[in-house]
Amino acid sequence: MVEEGKSPRSDLWGGAAWVVFGLLIVVGSLRMDRFESMGAQLYTMPGFVPGLIGGMVALLGLLLVLRGWLRHAKETASADSQPTGPLLNRRITITMALALVYAGLLLGRAPFSLVTALFVAAFVAVFSPPEYPPLRRAVVALVAGVLTSAVVTVVFEQLFLVRLP
Repeated sequence: MVEEGKSPRSDLWGGAAWVVFGLLIVVGSLRMDRFESMGAQLYTMPGFVPGLIGGMVALLGLLLVLRGWLRHAKETASADSQPTGPLLNRRITITMALALVYAGLLLGRAPFSLVTALFVAAFVAVFSPPEYPPLRRAVVALVAGVLTSAVVTVVFEQLFLVRLP
């Protein structure tokens, strides 16, 4: 029996989704202001780090696709291989849904610090261990969201001098 989310088919589709997501980040980073007229160098341009991260996500997605393709080829070569397991596991689906709501719907329409705090709090609340009491999960999620948002806002605005949406 194949463990949830580890079938070759889920690797293929999950890897393809990560490749698309990484390429969207790269495209978004290339569309950011470059401040070339202000003398900005390549390493100081605002889209540099997101572009690198998007490229890395796409590369890792390609590796996942390759692993799924190799496993699929190996299983089809052997007798009676049955595709089992879901196409995408539940965690990846929830992660992609939260990221799409955060980046696609909320960013730019509400204050960055509020949206980031809500995103991190929702993420922590959903993925915290189920054996913890609900009140503890809610408090930890809220604290993690507020602290993460504060640190990200201060670091990007004060240290990197990046204008946040």
